[in-house]
Amino acid sequence: MTGEIIFYQSDDGTIRLETRLENETLWLTQQQMAELFQTTQQNISLHIQNIYAEGELVDEATHKKSLWVRQEGNRQVQRELDSFNLDMVISVGYRVKSLIATRFRIWATGQLKEYIVKGFVMDDERLKNPPIAGSSVPDHFADLLARSICPAMRESG
Repeated sequence: MTGEIIFYQSDDGTIRLETRLENETLWLTQQQMAELFQTTQQNISLHIQNIYAEGELVDEATHKKSLWVRQEGNRQVQRELDSFNLDMVISVGYRVKSLIATRFRIWATGQLKEYIVKGFVMDDERLKNPPIAGSSVPDHFADLLARSICPAMRESG
């Protein structure tokens, strides 16, 4: 996979994931989703099958084969694995029953509520630490400042 490497670590440090941001979405394997939501890979697979069967998401838009480098014993091996985008991760997160998935739903619902009430959601940490110039991750805050709907922000920025 190509793209910017993204790291996620839970507040208590028990979950740490590495993935890539590609074409403005992240891609996780079933195993990574299982680690993220503290459940089994079989449970993730069942939820994915149900999401497709119910027509919530479409396979072609949310799934692809990707080359991943994994540690197997004391050697690194390249494997082609099924990867699923952020839309699938969110859908699975709303179906899994675990403490961490419940925290995810609370967070996601809070983000959605903030968007509905304010019309926007801000990532304060990313605002304070924008992507490095030349990075494959776009600086969306610069985009916001460039829009004509924020003339006062453009003048003060």
